[in-house]
Amino acid sequence: MSDGSRPPFPPFDEAGARKKVLAAEAAWNTRDPQKVALAYTPNTVWRNRDTWLTGRDEVVAFLTAKWERELDYALRKSLWVFGGNRIAVRFRYESRDADGQWWRSYGNENWEFADNGLMRRREASINDLRIAPEDRTIHGPRPDGDDSDFGV
Repeated sequence: MSDGSRPPFPPFDEAGARKKVLAAEAAWNTRDPQKVALAYTPNTVWRNRDTWLTGRDEVVAFLTAKWERELDYALRKSLWVFGGNRIAVRFRYESRDADGQWWRSYGNENWEFADNGLMRRREASINDLRIAPEDRTIHGPRPDGDDSDFGV
């Protein structure tokens, strides 16, 4: 939308919350920091692991560095719970480092949205696990029409 708003808008029902989760997953799977940052308010506040960020410029810088490190990144998100202007998700992603070691990262995110549907707060807790290439389960973005949960 031209005013920067992003439907669906809070308060979320289940369908709207699921739509937000899948839209976020699709955006992150582009690995385009500029595109991803547009889903957040200009003064968004993030906690990602032990890093705190404020504002879109910091988000873009953070994501640029992330995807330079985390090669062949592919993500799945799953709705955990929602209420009012908040959504909690579970996620996992896989990527490899510059040495070729594959990683699976698991975590939870808590999201808070402004009335215009942009995310104003994101807090992510993440754990990493080394995996062998043959243990990968995510091989790119979610296929069109697939809205399944990724499981445990």
